[in-house]
Amino acid sequence: MDAQLQQLRKFISLAQPIPEADWLQFAELWKPLSAKRKEILTHSGEKERYLYFVLEGQQRVYYQDAAGREATLVFTYAPSFGGVLDAMLEQRASNYHYETLSQSSFLRASYSDILRLKQSSTSVDAFIYKSLSATISGLLMRMVELQCFSSEEKFRALLSRSPHILQQVPHKYLANYLGIDPTNFSKFINKLSI
Repeated sequence: MDAQLQQLRKFISLAQPIPEADWLQFAELWKPLSAKRKEILTHSGEKERYLYFVLEGQQRVYYQDAAGREATLVFTYAPSFGGVLDAMLEQRASNYHYETLSQSSFLRASYSDILRLKQSSTSVDAFIYKSLSATISGLLMRMVELQCFSSEEKFRALLSRSPHILQQVPHKYLANYLGIDPTNFSKFINKLSI
């Protein structure tokens, strides 16, 4: 567990270093969790009670409508945080599913524990604020891509941002994430120099 916590600390330090005393309290909140491939960690309609730190594997957050159509919204993989963040922060029922795409391992902390520490630690509060700001910035850029970019531009932007993702995530999910027909996605892979 020490090695896993060090991965978390290294990741956090890149965004906002936390003083040792606060780090020790923060580290106590995290517990290991393993999940099998295609396991849904958070179901639509459930409250998101946890924040996940991904140590291994790939996951996605997706929406599913009444007709069974899916929209992949977010991918998570090591090292990153995961879960259905809006439902966690608002402590309400999720509109989305959080699913593992491969066998995965995490550190997981309950939202109630994080909130308690956030209220007593200005450094943890600052880290959460900075992380949420970066997340919102990324989501706004993604909205621009979805609404303004051509299919090829969306594909290139994804590869520029996450060049390794083609080897980690099944292409059908990547095509869905970009809003591109899977056949066209395959053509881009074959056509573009990657």
